[in-house]
Amino acid sequence: MELSRLVSSVTPSATLEFNKKALELAKAGENVVKFTAGEPDFPTPRPIIDAAILALNEGKTKYTNATGIDELRKRISLKLKIDNGLDYSADEIVVANGGKQAIYNVLKAIMNPDDEIVIISPAWVSYEAQIRLCGGKPVIVESRIENGFVPEIAEIEKVLTSKTKGIIINSPNNPTGAIYPESFLRELAALSIERDFLVISDEVYEKLVFDAPHFSIGSVPGMKERTAVINAFSKTYAMTGWRVGYSATSLKLAKAVGKIQSHLVSNVNTMAQYAALKAFEVDTSDMVKTFKERRDFVVSRLNAMNMVFNNPSGAFYVFIDVRPYLGGRFKDSQEFAIGLLEEKKVGMVPGSAFIYEGFVRMSYSSSMEDLKEGLDRFEAFLREGKR
Repeated sequence: MELSRLVSSVTPSATLEFNKKALELAKAGENVVKFTAGEPDFPTPRPIIDAAILALNEGKTKYTNATGIDELRKRISLKLKIDNGLDYSADEIVVANGGKQAIYNVLKAIMNPDDEIVIISPAWVSYEAQIRLCGGKPVIVESRIENGFVPEIAEIEKVLTSKTKGIIINSPNNPTGAIYPESFLRELAALSIERDFLVISDEVYEKLVFDAPHFSIGSVPGMKERTAVINAFSKTYAMTGWRVGYSATSLKLAKAVGKIQSHLVSNVNTMAQYAALKAFEVDTSDMVKTFKERRDFVVSRLNAMNMVFNNPSGAFYVFIDVRPYLGGRFKDSQEFAIGLLEEKKVGMVPGSAFIYEGFVRMSYSSSMEDLKEGLDRFEAFLREGKR
């Protein structure tokens, strides 16, 4: 039996694959420092866990509305209004199994075969795969470290065609930590209105900002109907395994997304939805403060090594230029990352996973002890690589 050509056209998530390699080495008894995973190392706050237990004890274990429990969608609507200046009603919100499924739902709802979706590289590993799984064509616009990995409107405009259905943006950004300035987002909004395409705005790191405020493109006049806002509880509340995210869109698109959701998964895990509802009452400012301290430490160490990278303003990643170390022992970022893992037991993800060769992504969602140890090993690896 021949497998689906759409499925065969994509590769497994590279970040999960490298994380798996690191875990396998650790399981074999190696002292591995993991800078691979895109998840906070903090435990889920206790009030959130208790809310899930309470939901179980109260018998909240049955199906819910496919789009999510009313209380959660209403609370998300309020959050969007207060935090982001967005006016989406509860009926325009669909709760999904994490931000990943929320993005896929939207893509599936808008795309026909061979439609084009623009993505900005470096790009999160699943964007390209999801577009291909929907039968579409990913169109890559490369951003540059010289511009802080903020794309140029002129470069986006160049690739637009009659088949362009939308663009995916991600700010704060994975893997670069860049935050797109309001000026750029307003320019992109004007282009979206002029050329009639949807902006899928992945804002899952919106609370993890250090040097610049988060601005949602959906708040620009005329953009509510042209924006799909994607968010999740995973990063802000250390709830990666709970799998709760959501999309906020026009009512027309929300109904289409809800239809997909009803056939695909019925609904998000019921008690996890009640846990997410409780999350809005939890203060995570200490977690953000800790991430900033880690960011500052990592930046200072990398500067001392004379490494080139974009100073991350948000999220918990730094994207490091390793091109000076390629061409000899290691032909590309994949070989570099494998060498680092095998020789020094430090896990990072190659830039090729993010459609951007010559770099590696380091996640600093680890303890300060691990950051110190891992960066010591990384520095030794770089010294040896230059010999």
